[in-house]
Amino acid sequence: MLDCAIIGGGPAGLTAGLYTTRGGLKNVSMFEMGMPGGQITQSSEIENYPGFFEHGKTGMDFMDTWQEQCFHFGLKHEMKKVKRVAKTGEHFTVTLEGGETVKSMTVIVCTGSTPKRAGFKGEDEFFGKGVSTCATCDGFFYKDKPVTVLGGGDTALEEAYYLSNICSDVYVVHRRDEFRAAPPTLDRVMRKENIHLVTNSVIEEAYGDAMGLQGVKIKNVVTGEVTDMPNTGLFVFVGHNVRNEVLKDEKGEFICKINDWGQVIVDLSMKTSVPGLFAAGDIRIEAPKQVISAAGDGSIAALQVISYIQEQQ
Repeated sequence: MLDCAIIGGGPAGLTAGLYTTRGGLKNVSMFEMGMPGGQITQSSEIENYPGFFEHGKTGMDFMDTWQEQCFHFGLKHEMKKVKRVAKTGEHFTVTLEGGETVKSMTVIVCTGSTPKRAGFKGEDEFFGKGVSTCATCDGFFYKDKPVTVLGGGDTALEEAYYLSNICSDVYVVHRRDEFRAAPPTLDRVMRKENIHLVTNSVIEEAYGDAMGLQGVKIKNVVTGEVTDMPNTGLFVFVGHNVRNEVLKDEKGEFICKINDWGQVIVDLSMKTSVPGLFAAGDIRIEAPKQVISAAGDGSIAALQVISYIQEQQ
Protein backbone atom coordinates (compact mmCIF):
# COMPACT_ATOMS: atom_id res chain seq x y z
CA MET A 1 0.00 0.00 0.00
CA LEU A 2 1.17 3.50 -0.83
CA ASP A 3 1.59 6.13 1.83
CA CYS A 4 0.47 8.74 -0.68
CA ALA A 5 -0.74 8.68 -4.27
CA ILE A 6 -0.16 11.98 -6.08
CA ILE A 7 -2.22 12.42 -9.23
CA GLY A 8 -0.72 14.97 -11.60
CA GLY A 9 2.88 15.98 -12.28
CA GLY A 10 2.86 19.76 -12.51
CA PRO A 11 4.44 22.13 -9.96
CA ALA A 12 1.89 21.16 -7.30
CA GLY A 13 2.36 17.43 -7.80
CA LEU A 14 6.16 17.59 -7.94
CA THR A 15 6.37 19.75 -4.83
CA ALA A 16 3.99 17.44 -3.00
CA GLY A 17 6.25 14.56 -3.98
CA LEU A 18 9.34 16.39 -2.74
CA TYR A 19 7.84 17.29 0.64
CA THR A 20 6.25 13.90 1.33
CA THR A 21 9.39 11.89 0.54
CA ARG A 22 11.84 14.31 2.14
CA GLY A 23 9.49 14.38 5.13
CA GLY A 24 9.96 10.67 5.71
CA LEU A 25 7.28 8.86 3.72
CA LYS A 26 8.86 5.85 2.02
CA ASN A 27 6.20 4.82 -0.47
CA VAL A 28 4.98 7.74 -2.56
CA SER A 29 4.03 7.50 -6.25
CA MET A 30 3.16 10.29 -8.65
CA PHE A 31 0.84 9.27 -11.48
CA GLU A 32 1.50 11.32 -14.60
CA MET A 33 1.13 9.99 -18.14
CA GLY A 34 3.69 12.29 -19.74
CA MET A 35 6.84 13.98 -18.55
CA PRO A 36 6.26 15.98 -15.36
CA GLY A 37 6.21 19.75 -15.46
CA GLY A 38 2.68 20.91 -16.21
CA GLN A 39 1.53 23.86 -18.32
CA ILE A 40 4.57 25.98 -17.46
CA THR A 41 6.66 23.78 -19.76
CA GLN A 42 4.91 25.53 -22.69
CA SER A 43 6.21 28.93 -21.60
CA SER A 44 8.92 30.48 -23.75
CA GLU A 45 10.49 32.45 -20.89
CA ILE A 46 10.30 32.51 -17.07
CA GLU A 47 10.78 35.80 -15.22
CA ASN A 48 8.46 35.87 -12.20
CA TYR A 49 9.62 32.97 -10.03
CA PRO A 50 11.49 34.42 -7.01
CA GLY A 51 15.16 33.54 -6.96
CA PHE A 52 15.13 32.57 -10.62
CA PHE A 53 16.06 35.23 -13.13
CA GLU A 54 17.79 33.72 -16.13
CA HIS A 55 16.73 35.42 -19.33
CA GLY A 56 15.95 33.14 -22.23
CA LYS A 57 15.33 30.02 -20.17
CA THR A 58 12.14 28.20 -21.15
CA GLY A 59 9.54 26.62 -18.92
CA MET A 60 10.77 23.20 -19.99
CA ASP A 61 14.31 24.01 -18.87
CA PHE A 62 12.99 25.47 -15.64
CA MET A 63 11.09 22.30 -14.71
CA ASP A 64 13.96 19.91 -15.50
CA THR A 65 15.71 20.64 -12.20
CA TRP A 66 12.44 20.15 -10.31
CA GLN A 67 12.13 16.59 -11.59
CA GLU A 68 15.73 15.70 -10.70
CA GLN A 69 15.37 17.11 -7.19
CA CYS A 70 12.04 15.41 -6.45
CA PHE A 71 13.09 11.99 -7.72
CA HIS A 72 16.34 12.24 -5.76
CA PHE A 73 14.43 11.89 -2.49
CA GLY A 74 12.55 8.78 -3.55
CA LEU A 75 9.44 9.95 -5.39
CA LYS A 76 8.35 7.29 -7.89
CA HIS A 77 6.95 8.30 -11.27
CA GLU A 78 4.22 6.02 -12.60
CA MET A 79 3.41 6.75 -16.25
CA LYS A 80 -0.13 5.47 -15.88
CA LYS A 81 -3.47 7.19 -16.32
CA VAL A 82 -5.73 7.35 -13.28
CA LYS A 83 -9.38 6.69 -14.03
CA ARG A 84 -10.89 7.36 -10.61
CA VAL A 85 -10.27 7.65 -6.88
CA ALA A 86 -12.53 6.09 -4.25
CA LYS A 87 -12.54 6.06 -0.46
CA THR A 88 -12.76 2.41 0.61
CA GLY A 89 -12.92 2.12 4.36
CA GLU A 90 -10.01 3.97 5.93
CA HIS A 91 -7.96 3.91 2.72
CA PHE A 92 -8.29 4.88 -0.93
CA THR A 93 -8.49 2.79 -4.07
CA VAL A 94 -6.91 4.37 -7.13
CA THR A 95 -8.25 2.76 -10.29
CA LEU A 96 -5.98 2.97 -13.32
CA GLU A 97 -6.94 2.78 -16.96
CA GLY A 98 -7.21 -0.89 -17.84
CA GLY A 99 -8.68 -1.86 -14.48
CA GLU A 100 -5.54 -2.12 -12.34
CA THR A 101 -6.02 -0.79 -8.80
CA VAL A 102 -3.62 0.65 -6.24
CA LYS A 103 -4.29 1.10 -2.52
CA SER A 104 -3.12 4.25 -0.75
CA MET A 105 -3.49 5.74 2.70
CA THR A 106 -3.83 9.27 1.27
CA VAL A 107 -4.33 10.98 -2.10
CA ILE A 108 -3.31 14.42 -3.36
CA VAL A 109 -5.06 15.42 -6.59
CA CYS A 110 -3.05 17.93 -8.65
CA THR A 111 -4.57 17.45 -12.10
CA GLY A 112 -5.05 21.19 -12.69
CA SER A 113 -7.12 22.90 -15.32
CA THR A 114 -6.58 23.93 -18.91
CA PRO A 115 -7.61 27.22 -20.53
CA LYS A 116 -10.36 26.88 -23.10
CA ARG A 117 -9.45 27.72 -26.67
CA ALA A 118 -11.51 30.34 -28.50
CA GLY A 119 -10.99 28.65 -31.85
CA PHE A 120 -9.83 31.54 -34.06
CA LYS A 121 -7.26 31.14 -36.82
CA GLY A 122 -3.67 31.36 -35.56
CA GLU A 123 -4.54 30.73 -31.91
CA ASP A 124 -2.60 27.48 -31.65
CA GLU A 125 0.17 28.62 -33.99
CA PHE A 126 1.03 31.64 -31.86
CA PHE A 127 0.22 30.26 -28.43
CA GLY A 128 3.23 31.11 -26.26
CA LYS A 129 4.50 33.40 -29.02
CA GLY A 130 2.17 36.32 -28.42
CA VAL A 131 -1.07 34.53 -27.57
CA SER A 132 -1.36 33.99 -23.82
CA THR A 133 -3.88 32.93 -21.19
CA CYS A 134 -2.10 34.52 -18.21
CA ALA A 135 -1.73 38.27 -17.76
CA THR A 136 0.27 37.88 -14.55
CA CYS A 137 2.75 35.58 -16.31
CA ASP A 138 3.20 37.45 -19.58
CA GLY A 139 1.88 40.98 -19.14
CA PHE A 140 5.28 42.49 -18.36
CA PHE A 141 6.62 41.35 -21.75
CA TYR A 142 4.29 43.99 -23.28
CA LYS A 143 5.20 46.92 -21.03
CA ASP A 144 4.16 50.21 -22.68
CA LYS A 145 2.76 48.37 -25.70
CA PRO A 146 -0.84 47.82 -26.85
CA VAL A 147 -2.48 44.45 -26.22
CA THR A 148 -5.83 42.82 -26.92
CA VAL A 149 -7.95 40.85 -24.44
CA LEU A 150 -10.62 38.42 -25.60
CA GLY A 151 -13.51 37.67 -23.24
CA GLY A 152 -16.43 39.24 -21.40
CA GLY A 153 -16.49 37.66 -17.94
CA ASP A 154 -15.01 38.65 -14.60
CA THR A 155 -11.64 37.06 -15.34
CA ALA A 156 -11.27 38.80 -18.70
CA LEU A 157 -12.05 42.24 -17.26
CA GLU A 158 -9.99 41.75 -14.12
CA GLU A 159 -7.01 40.70 -16.24
CA ALA A 160 -7.62 43.62 -18.60
CA TYR A 161 -7.48 45.98 -15.63
CA TYR A 162 -4.25 44.35 -14.46
CA LEU A 163 -2.74 44.78 -17.94
CA SER A 164 -3.84 48.42 -18.11
CA ASN A 165 -1.29 49.24 -15.41
CA ILE A 166 1.50 47.78 -17.54
CA CYS A 167 0.52 48.23 -21.18
CA SER A 168 -0.11 51.44 -23.12
CA ASP A 169 -3.60 50.42 -24.28
CA VAL A 170 -5.84 47.41 -23.70
CA TYR A 171 -8.54 46.52 -26.24
CA VAL A 172 -11.19 44.20 -24.78
CA VAL A 173 -12.98 42.25 -27.50
CA HIS A 174 -16.37 40.73 -26.61
CA ARG A 175 -18.86 39.12 -28.98
CA ARG A 176 -21.90 40.70 -27.27
CA ASP A 177 -22.81 44.28 -26.40
CA GLU A 178 -23.24 43.45 -22.71
CA PHE A 179 -20.66 41.94 -20.36
CA ARG A 180 -21.15 39.01 -17.99
CA ALA A 181 -18.78 40.48 -15.42
CA ALA A 182 -20.00 41.78 -12.07
CA PRO A 183 -21.12 45.46 -12.22
CA PRO A 184 -18.32 46.75 -9.91
CA THR A 185 -15.69 45.07 -12.10
CA LEU A 186 -17.21 46.50 -15.28
CA ASP A 187 -17.49 49.96 -13.73
CA ARG A 188 -13.81 49.92 -12.70
CA VAL A 189 -12.78 48.91 -16.21
CA MET A 190 -14.94 51.53 -17.91
CA ARG A 191 -13.33 54.25 -15.79
CA LYS A 192 -9.81 53.30 -16.90
CA GLU A 193 -8.85 55.60 -19.78
CA ASN A 194 -6.52 53.20 -21.55
CA ILE A 195 -9.01 50.30 -21.63
CA HIS A 196 -11.13 50.27 -24.79
CA LEU A 197 -14.22 48.03 -25.03
CA VAL A 198 -14.75 46.53 -28.48
CA THR A 199 -18.22 44.96 -28.33
CA ASN A 200 -20.20 42.84 -30.82
CA SER A 201 -16.86 41.61 -32.09
CA VAL A 202 -14.71 38.49 -32.31
CA ILE A 203 -11.09 37.71 -33.09
CA GLU A 204 -11.10 36.43 -36.65
CA GLU A 205 -7.37 35.80 -36.94
CA ALA A 206 -4.07 36.19 -35.13
CA TYR A 207 -1.17 36.65 -37.54
CA GLY A 208 2.58 36.98 -37.41
CA ASP A 209 5.80 35.32 -38.49
CA ALA A 210 8.53 33.10 -37.07
CA MET A 211 9.34 35.79 -34.49
CA GLY A 212 5.81 35.69 -33.07
CA LEU A 213 2.49 37.51 -33.12
CA GLN A 214 2.29 40.76 -35.07
CA GLY A 215 -1.38 41.60 -34.86
CA VAL A 216 -4.99 40.49 -34.82
CA LYS A 217 -7.97 40.91 -37.11
CA ILE A 218 -11.17 41.84 -35.28
CA LYS A 219 -14.54 41.23 -36.93
CA ASN A 220 -17.72 43.07 -35.97
CA VAL A 221 -20.43 40.38 -35.91
CA VAL A 222 -23.17 42.95 -36.69
CA THR A 223 -21.65 44.86 -39.61
CA GLY A 224 -19.14 42.27 -40.81
CA GLU A 225 -16.41 44.91 -40.83
CA VAL A 226 -12.89 43.61 -40.13
CA THR A 227 -10.37 45.81 -38.31
CA ASP A 228 -6.65 45.11 -38.48
CA MET A 229 -5.09 45.72 -35.06
CA PRO A 230 -1.27 45.74 -35.13
CA ASN A 231 -0.40 44.32 -31.75
CA THR A 232 2.22 42.50 -29.75
CA GLY A 233 0.07 40.54 -27.30
CA LEU A 234 -3.29 38.76 -27.27
CA PHE A 235 -4.71 37.46 -24.00
CA VAL A 236 -7.55 34.93 -24.21
CA PHE A 237 -9.91 34.46 -21.26
CA VAL A 238 -12.88 32.34 -22.29
CA GLY A 239 -12.93 29.94 -19.36
CA HIS A 240 -11.13 26.87 -18.03
CA ASN A 241 -11.68 23.13 -18.24
CA VAL A 242 -11.10 21.79 -14.74
CA ARG A 243 -9.53 18.34 -14.89
CA ASN A 244 -11.64 16.79 -12.14
CA GLU A 245 -12.67 13.52 -13.80
CA VAL A 246 -10.68 11.34 -11.39
CA LEU A 247 -12.92 12.55 -8.56
CA LYS A 248 -16.07 11.08 -10.10
CA ASP A 249 -17.36 7.68 -9.05
CA GLU A 250 -18.75 5.03 -11.40
CA LYS A 251 -22.11 6.83 -11.42
CA GLY A 252 -20.50 10.12 -12.44
CA GLU A 253 -20.99 11.70 -9.01
CA PHE A 254 -18.19 13.64 -7.33
CA ILE A 255 -16.76 12.00 -4.21
CA CYS A 256 -15.98 15.35 -2.56
CA LYS A 257 -17.46 18.83 -2.57
CA ILE A 258 -17.09 20.75 -5.83
CA ASN A 259 -18.22 24.29 -6.67
CA ASP A 260 -20.36 25.34 -9.64
CA TRP A 261 -17.29 25.69 -11.87
CA GLY A 262 -16.02 22.20 -11.14
CA GLN A 263 -13.23 23.33 -8.82
CA VAL A 264 -12.49 21.31 -5.69
CA ILE A 265 -13.53 23.01 -2.46
CA VAL A 266 -10.62 22.96 0.00
CA ASP A 267 -9.67 24.79 3.18
CA LEU A 268 -6.37 26.58 3.80
CA SER A 269 -4.74 23.20 4.48
CA MET A 270 -5.77 21.86 1.04
CA LYS A 271 -8.15 19.43 2.76
CA THR A 272 -11.23 18.36 0.80
CA SER A 273 -14.51 17.24 2.37
CA VAL A 274 -13.14 13.66 2.42
CA PRO A 275 -10.58 12.91 5.18
CA GLY A 276 -7.21 11.91 3.70
CA LEU A 277 -8.03 13.44 0.30
CA PHE A 278 -6.29 16.68 -0.63
CA ALA A 279 -6.33 18.91 -3.71
CA ALA A 280 -3.59 21.32 -4.76
CA GLY A 281 -2.87 23.67 -7.64
CA ASP A 282 -5.22 24.88 -10.36
CA ILE A 283 -7.90 22.28 -9.60
CA ARG A 284 -8.82 23.96 -6.31
CA ILE A 285 -11.09 26.92 -5.65
CA GLU A 286 -9.62 30.42 -6.02
CA ALA A 287 -6.35 29.15 -7.48
CA PRO A 288 -4.13 32.04 -8.68
CA LYS A 289 -2.85 29.79 -11.50
CA GLN A 290 0.80 30.62 -10.85
CA VAL A 291 3.71 28.19 -10.53
CA ILE A 292 4.75 29.56 -7.15
CA SER A 293 1.19 29.25 -5.80
CA ALA A 294 0.81 25.69 -7.08
CA ALA A 295 4.13 24.76 -5.48
CA GLY A 296 2.97 26.28 -2.20
CA ASP A 297 -0.25 24.26 -2.40
CA GLY A 298 1.75 21.08 -2.97
CA SER A 299 3.94 21.68 0.06
CA ILE A 300 0.93 22.41 2.28
CA ALA A 301 -0.91 19.30 1.11
CA ALA A 302 2.21 17.17 1.64
CA LEU A 303 2.73 18.38 5.20
CA GLN A 304 -0.93 17.69 5.93
CA VAL A 305 -0.58 14.17 4.51
CA ILE A 306 2.33 13.46 6.87
CA SER A 307 0.29 14.72 9.85
CA TYR A 308 -2.75 12.71 8.76
CA ILE A 309 -0.77 9.48 8.51
CA GLN A 310 0.85 10.08 11.87
CA GLU A 311 -2.58 10.59 13.45
CA GLN A 312 -3.89 7.35 11.90
CA GLN A 313 -0.98 5.42 13.33
